[in-house]
Amino acid sequence: VGRQTLFAEGARGSCSESIISKFDLRREAGADVQHFGLGIKEVWEVPEEKFKKGFVQHTLGYPLQSSVMDKVYGGSFLYHQEPNLVLCGLVVGLDYENPYINPYLEFQRWKTHPAIKSHLEGGTCIQYGARVLNEGGYHSLPKLTFPGGMLLGCSAGFLNAVKIKGSHCAIQSGIVAAESVYESLTTGENAEEKTVASMGEIDADETALEVTQYAENMEKSWVYDELKEVRNCHEAFSKWGVGGGLLYTGIAAHITKGKEPWTLPTPIGSNPQPKTDSTATKPAKDFQPIKYPAPDGILTFDLLTNLQRSGTYHEDDQPSHLRIKADVAKVPENISLQVYAAPESRFCPAGVYEYVEEKLVINAQNCIHCKCCSIKMPQEYINWTVPEGGGGPQYQVM
Repeated sequence: VGRQTLFAEGARGSCSESIISKFDLRREAGADVQHFGLGIKEVWEVPEEKFKKGFVQHTLGYPLQSSVMDKVYGGSFLYHQEPNLVLCGLVVGLDYENPYINPYLEFQRWKTHPAIKSHLEGGTCIQYGARVLNEGGYHSLPKLTFPGGMLLGCSAGFLNAVKIKGSHCAIQSGIVAAESVYESLTTGENAEEKTVASMGEIDADETALEVTQYAENMEKSWVYDELKEVRNCHEAFSKWGVGGGLLYTGIAAHITKGKEPWTLPTPIGSNPQPKTDSTATKPAKDFQPIKYPAPDGILTFDLLTNLQRSGTYHEDDQPSHLRIKADVAKVPENISLQVYAAPESRFCPAGVYEYVEEKLVINAQNCIHCKCCSIKMPQEYINWTVPEGGGGPQYQVM
């Protein structure tokens, strides 16, 4: 064990979530629960005449929102990257209510829009993947430090959901963490003599130090300023739908820049109290199943065909890393299937979960490590544990 351990696992990191729970870091900070979106992405090789160097396109609306009052949070991105690649994807906020929504099939349908299709025609899809990203923003930042370590990047939640951008914040948190740890461990009486470089080992009797200076420095950094500017935007979409949310976001991002003297609460679905993305899901009886168009195998693809493009692989004889929590073992068949019509069979972007004769089957070998199941499952019945080393998706150009 190091004198300080810096956790930078990305969104919904397994160790980070355990630490947040063990030290109750959200309550310590007075923070809201974290909220997430699921990003689904493809990479295409396109003909040279289709390539547009530097082209960037972000959209709202189709297919997630059909009216200004729709409250499904999400949008798309499409970038052209040299030499001849198009990177495209759809992000769906996991606080949606309708259990029949299938994020993967929404993404496939999105590609059929003329404004998207024109970029991909004549091309070849070469890679597929998915990952959750933090959307709670400023409201959901936990206490950053604990005895012996700290949270960095998306493990803490440093992502600007309006920009769908967090790598710049993650890098800055790493810089601030390194500077804070170095200053803490090299200052004070006989500090130099206590370093591992001087002693050749860690003093086993040394008390685990909490480097609170890291949190103080982050709060003074531009990262907190940037997240504070857009702190109410996701909440505006939840409260007023895409029309009101878009109007509020435009005002907040370009005029008030976070200086509005109020904070919007975080309503999830129709529940007035802030809850997790899991509890946002409403019973299936309140909705009608969604009929999605069949894939054509050229522009749109069935899930298992696309899954091969992720390169995901797990040893067949290893224990499943997706484990049903013992205290909610009856939830899949008794609640998820019966009340919510098995939403995990739709929201998982890797086809991991299916029901055979009303019994849950977990195809853990398909998992692409997006972490969605640990978030959106009814009563969060899945414990996402780390699989054997080397297992998972083998992304090359994502």
